[in-house]
Amino acid sequence: MKRILMLTQWFDPELNMKGLSFARELRSLGYDIQVLTGFPNYPGGKVYPGYKIKLFQKDIMDGIPVFRVPLYPSHDQRAFGRFANYSSFALAASLIGPFGIKRPDVIYAYHPPATVGLPAWLLSGLYRAPLVYDIQDLWPDTLTATGMVRSRLILSLVDQWCRFIYARAAKIVVLSPGFKSKLIERGVPEAKIEVVYNWCDESRLGTVERDEALGRELGMANRFNVLFPGTMGKAQALEAVLEAAALLRDKLPAVQFVLAGGGIEVTRLKAIKDEKGLANVLFLPYRPIDEMNRIFGLADVLLVHLKNSPLFEITIPGKTQTCLAAGRPVLMGVKGNAAELVEKARAGLICRPQDPLEIASAVESFYRMSPGQRDAMGRNGKDFYHRELSLERGVKRFDLIFKSVIS
Repeated sequence: MKRILMLTQWFDPELNMKGLSFARELRSLGYDIQVLTGFPNYPGGKVYPGYKIKLFQKDIMDGIPVFRVPLYPSHDQRAFGRFANYSSFALAASLIGPFGIKRPDVIYAYHPPATVGLPAWLLSGLYRAPLVYDIQDLWPDTLTATGMVRSRLILSLVDQWCRFIYARAAKIVVLSPGFKSKLIERGVPEAKIEVVYNWCDESRLGTVERDEALGRELGMANRFNVLFPGTMGKAQALEAVLEAAALLRDKLPAVQFVLAGGGIEVTRLKAIKDEKGLANVLFLPYRPIDEMNRIFGLADVLLVHLKNSPLFEITIPGKTQTCLAAGRPVLMGVKGNAAELVEKARAGLICRPQDPLEIASAVESFYRMSPGQRDAMGRNGKDFYHRELSLERGVKRFDLIFKSVIS
């Protein structure tokens, strides 16, 4: 039985589609799985209840050994806090990790952050195990797009580091064709790169049904709800969504924008709501996906939105798969590969990101549709997800990749 080491800074109970559900599916294919990760603190930057930072902790989750190493918990707007969070895990995984894991036959590393490349490279060399490097964010592109880092020197060093890790990986997995093209431009051999579309955590996403009692409790009853679920950070550029809400406030009073989740921009966005008097905007706190599932049932439209940046044209936000699988129509405020998926699935409408007029116009188009038209879009998206993007389909692709590098 071949042993896979899953090396990831984020793992259950943190939300990560390449977490426990991925590990279980790989085990079902006959692999011996072990996990090297940190103490859960994402996205709030606070250690989860039931956990305490210490030198190490060994857990067993659904029969899968999970070895946790210390890190500096942080997810704020300061570059220092983020760097301390990322680098502390990388160092701890490199120095403490070998004492808590068994020799792997292959190492699977989840990126971001790029600092995970340090333990991935060291452990790959220590155990002479091939490295499969899964890139979910292009660095330094993401650092530039979000404004987190502006120093040209630092960005150049990050770029050189990433190229160093790419050269030492046996295979690189990317989430979109656009990522693959970008890496080829940077000199990565095409034969080394595999496109595997992401999936969502299907184990926590059940049948979506409308719960009117919950709607009354949350303030979503008798409204046309446009729901944005997930992280509210700089990359999501949600100020434009609030401006769209202002445009529709008097024209379509039944429309309500619901922003459900956490992140570093929540406080600022709430201040904008209060300043503009946006009674048609509702904020809900972060909830686990199994609880969010009930809120999806109250949504008439699910919104995905990112900053208008060339980087995000080749990005497929993780919530895209969740929204498609939920069976609700999708408003895609992201250009490029993500928009192409929604169009191919015939699952919703596309709008230009950071354009309040286009966002408002698309919401109005959804509002003017019949319920049957919107339901048909939702069914199309769900069918497309299970046919093209599901966990089962993705894991089969990874199985072939792992077998190729092990052999």
